[in-house]
Amino acid sequence: MRIPSTMRALQQTSLMGPQDMCLITDAPVPVPGPGEILIRVEAAGVNFADISRAYGTFLGGPQPPYLAGFEAAGEVVAVGEAVTGPQPGARVIGVGDGAFAEYMILPAAAAVPVPVDWSAEQALGLVVNWPTALAALRPVGRIATGETVLIHAAAGATGQAAVIMAKHYGATVIATASPGKHETVRALGADHVLDSRIEDLAAEVLKLTGGLGADLVLESAGGATFDASLAATKRITGRIVVYGVAGGEAAITNWELVYKHQVHIIGLNIGVLSQAAPQIFGELMGELSALISAGVLTPVRPTVYDLFDGPKVLAELESRATTGKLALLP
Repeated sequence: MRIPSTMRALQQTSLMGPQDMCLITDAPVPVPGPGEILIRVEAAGVNFADISRAYGTFLGGPQPPYLAGFEAAGEVVAVGEAVTGPQPGARVIGVGDGAFAEYMILPAAAAVPVPVDWSAEQALGLVVNWPTALAALRPVGRIATGETVLIHAAAGATGQAAVIMAKHYGATVIATASPGKHETVRALGADHVLDSRIEDLAAEVLKLTGGLGADLVLESAGGATFDASLAATKRITGRIVVYGVAGGEAAITNWELVYKHQVHIIGLNIGVLSQAAPQIFGELMGELSALISAGVLTPVRPTVYDLFDGPKVLAELESRATTGKLALLP
């Protein structure tokens, strides 16, 4: 395969948000270095972290101008020195920099094979959304059969996977979503679906749990929703796993933890988990593979858009107008 010298890509030009992302046609095609592979991108995943990067709130994120996106699946077309893993012709998915483009560099050691008979779009989520949901439930959230789990943003890609897996592990699921997405969440098996925008969200959760609160809360919203999560969590043994800040930052003081909210608050970043606890991450990915083999998790075709529509798609994601996984096709 002949590799061109330039490519189409979406470039973020400021830290003012995704509206300052533009399509360029002359981005240099990167060259893989030692331990790296070059893939021809077939599909790129759109995630809320892309929005955080565009506003400069993603810790350690790139500085503009930069090629946007970080999750992609595609065919290996070139490899760098000392690469013994994926070779040209293999189809893989992984995370790196510059996914919203026709070509992208991935670390060879972290590239995951696209399952046989899965399209590139269907594989999106295998290295971001699904591992995050599983980590929040299992090694971090310590879910147990019979417990009640509150899952915010349940209609999103990570939320949908969390609902499916929580039910598989024997939990009662209370999910939140905007009203237009309730049927989607119910179809995944959620026992109760609440309007994510109601002011008395915590009171509704307490009512459903007999006044005890949820054993585990998967918190990706932040902002005012985080306050509701604190009030809706079971005292002493309840856990809140925080893996997103879509609704803005939230604060809690040590005084509040002692006198008001006696709960466990645990932060989760799947990228940090993979680096800081590789053994746990390896076990996590093994468990994920078993769930796929058992048919618990099945490929879901995301809503796809042309690369040119990236800024519009990110704006819709930011306004909570989307459901499920979103993908850009270069």
